[in-house]
Amino acid sequence: MLLWQKVSSMAAWIAFLGAIPTGGQVSRDLVTTESGALQGTLNSDHTVLIFKGIPFAAPPVGNLRWKAPQPPARWDGVRQANKFGPACLQTNVFGDIYFRDAQPSEDCLNLNIWIPAKPANAKLPVFVWYYGGGFVAGANSEPRYDGENLAKRGIIVVEPNYRLGVFGYFSHPELAKESGHNSSGNYGLLDQVAALRWVVKNIAAFGGDPADITIGGESAGSLSVSALMASPLSRTLFQKAIGESGAFFPSPNAGGHSLKSREETEAFGMKFAESLGAKSLVNMRAKPAKELLEAAATHNRGFDFWPNVDGYYLPEDVPAIYARGEQAHIPLLAGWNADENKLAVLLAPQKTTAKTFAEDAKARFGDQAEQFLKLYPAATDEQAVRSAEDLAGDDFIAFGTWKWIDQQRKSANATVYQYLFEQLRPVKAGAKVGPLDGGEAGARHAGEIEYVFETLQSDEGVHWSDGDFKVSQAMATYWSNFVKNGNPDGGGLPHWPQSETVNQYQVMHFSGKEIRARADTFRARYEFLDAQAAKNRSKQNAGGK
Repeated sequence: MLLWQKVSSMAAWIAFLGAIPTGGQVSRDLVTTESGALQGTLNSDHTVLIFKGIPFAAPPVGNLRWKAPQPPARWDGVRQANKFGPACLQTNVFGDIYFRDAQPSEDCLNLNIWIPAKPANAKLPVFVWYYGGGFVAGANSEPRYDGENLAKRGIIVVEPNYRLGVFGYFSHPELAKESGHNSSGNYGLLDQVAALRWVVKNIAAFGGDPADITIGGESAGSLSVSALMASPLSRTLFQKAIGESGAFFPSPNAGGHSLKSREETEAFGMKFAESLGAKSLVNMRAKPAKELLEAAATHNRGFDFWPNVDGYYLPEDVPAIYARGEQAHIPLLAGWNADENKLAVLLAPQKTTAKTFAEDAKARFGDQAEQFLKLYPAATDEQAVRSAEDLAGDDFIAFGTWKWIDQQRKSANATVYQYLFEQLRPVKAGAKVGPLDGGEAGARHAGEIEYVFETLQSDEGVHWSDGDFKVSQAMATYWSNFVKNGNPDGGGLPHWPQSETVNQYQVMHFSGKEIRARADTFRARYEFLDAQAAKNRSKQNAGGK
């Protein structure tokens, strides 16, 4: 746990008193929250004030392991908020996630804040960002998520950690019994809610407007945003939302990003506990964190510990809540990348051909295969490979994101903005060009993050082009405009129309070649997949008959 300085000497006490606002003037680098005073630091050019490692909840350790987050303890004196707090415990699942903090720890419920040093307004709009990483990895100290450049655009950026893997999503009947609301699991999602509540209570002290909050995230973070909009615990805590590649709307491939039932996750949790020789919840809480982490990694690299429909945070599945129109009716900016899962095709042991693609279409879609092949054409081997890449991305994450957008378009007074990221990331200097090096991966999953945050240069060794910086500047401007106004337009950029205009659907395209809105040419694909998903649900409801 990070240490803070206590104001113990008379000289320090006098300095502390001297920093207290007087005469209506605000000392922006010293802020008093509900838990105590915080001292921030300025960035190198003194344009952004940064507070790091702020605890928004008590350490979820000991008897608080697998419990809803509790309020943070108060402290005396001034806490120095100048170091990133620990990331939440995780294994190196992806290999490309880098932290700027101490080693990951169970004591990880901290957040970082970036604030314009000289704000134009007394109350600034707030952007709360949730990192991606499949609910098993990620942290708020990753260089690509650095909020400094977005803060320079006149918004406050807040980035919390949340529990991951077995520590965030272990589910067990004993946990449900002690919860007080007959639920278990989803502790990482509850951390996200706790962070939001902390922001609502405390952000005014930092110059932020608690009534003007935008939540956003990428991949698992975007899935989280779709759930935060649905949950009765959180959907009134923010006013706008941004989602990049992900939503809890399952694809028709009998997989996608569906939520498990509590009964299913609790049954798995009981077997997991038994495999560790733990006969009770007391035994599980006594287990060393390292032992739990290593054991969890043997279950699909930890991905088997996944959010569920717990009956509390989510009383029902996310699609059901949206279908009834009970989600937050707020502006939404969302989209995905052109090559979300191209690597799955490139690295597949069997090469896709026109013949194999048509055979797979027949096996999957039966008498609908002909219609499918009109939307995903495969007249040649080359065309079949491209269609296979499109389908892989749609199954993985694009369809679910589209379905979320489509459902939100139906909400009362909805304003929805849709995008497609198509910029090809350069290959690192000296890297062997291949599928895993970015050369052939296309506009891959998570490739847009550094563009949005204007952190391209955090990825050392990459020779970024003028086109890359052009796209980054545009995306950062659109995103910050949306945080300010609920509308991405402004700053001399091309007009970004709402997703649905009169008898037409619009998508904003981002690449070095073009930044402009065009009519949606892929909607028919998703409508087809949506119909297949509906058929699958009907079969499941009928007992598979």
